[in-house]
Amino acid sequence: MSGTDGDFTPEETARGRALRRAQLPFLLGGRLAGLALLLVLGLTPAGAALTGLFGDARALRVLAGGLLLVLLQQAVTLPFSARVRVIRRRYGLVTQGWGGWAVDVLRGLLVSVPLVLAALYGYYGLGWAWAALGAVCAAVVLSWLAPVVLEPLFNRFRPMEDGPLRDALLALAERDRIPVRAVLVADASRRTTALNAYVSGFGRTRRIVAYDTLLGTAPAAEVELVVAHELGHVKHRDVPRGTLLGALGAGAGVCVLSAVMAASSHGTDDPRGLFLLAAVAAVLSACAGPFGCALSRRVERRADTHALELTGDAERFIAMQRRLTVTNVSDPDPPRLLHVLFGTHPTAVQRIAAARAYAAAAG
Repeated sequence: MSGTDGDFTPEETARGRALRRAQLPFLLGGRLAGLALLLVLGLTPAGAALTGLFGDARALRVLAGGLLLVLLQQAVTLPFSARVRVIRRRYGLVTQGWGGWAVDVLRGLLVSVPLVLAALYGYYGLGWAWAALGAVCAAVVLSWLAPVVLEPLFNRFRPMEDGPLRDALLALAERDRIPVRAVLVADASRRTTALNAYVSGFGRTRRIVAYDTLLGTAPAAEVELVVAHELGHVKHRDVPRGTLLGALGAGAGVCVLSAVMAASSHGTDDPRGLFLLAAVAAVLSACAGPFGCALSRRVERRADTHALELTGDAERFIAMQRRLTVTNVSDPDPPRLLHVLFGTHPTAVQRIAAARAYAAAAG
């Protein structure tokens, strides 16, 4: 008997697989369309011609090229994102209207445009060595700022009301010897019915955040298990380690990009090669993706183990995994190749099997 046969009804499994099959072509299509755009503009004279339309001044070319880079990428991938949204809405996962979604897209542009322009001006203005150091510093700074600057742009937060659940979550963190400044509720329900919680921030900014959808659906014991998993990331310093790896990867990436650009006709200091620079970065990112996913799955397995050790409740853990999978309309046991390439978490079947193995070992 497979894990899906024992833990999920045929209807639940079929529903998760149907959603995966329906949205996968558009998820992959969006990625491929964005990559194809960069390759066409980067490997043909078209990209250089576009940046050259805005005069000879380097600063102006970087500004124009950066804006075109972000806006063209958005224009090409937006139809695929919209289609995925339509599909997810059919499955009851989307609650936000098109107007709200458009506002979120604009907010995303307001965040991405300054970041892309800062990166490009650093690369073309400072030289590759200083740009690599800047990439390292930027990755660290953004990791610290994201919880207090970026998260509030896309969600509204309110303090969780005093009561048994808040006390239990704070006691859980205290038992884990993790200082937490606040317990917040995110208004996820205005966008989705999906369930989630997380712990974000460092030091004085650290807070437990629970989706209002989770609080309105799951029993308190299951909410505690979700939070215990997230506390596992803090306990094992996954965010600082991830930040360090990301920073080192960003710096190394700039060095590799510079080596590739030095061999091109544009060199490292001509903004007309901007789209080639972006194309090479996109290819490197795509190649690194499966390795990042493998690392993420390992980290998530460790956080699962931490949650089981902290709560000692394998039965509730299994119930929580089942609830998350069914409510989020996930495929509990996706094809291996897809999981290896894109899976950031163990499958539901794997997580449930690990919980049963833990319970058997514990005795």
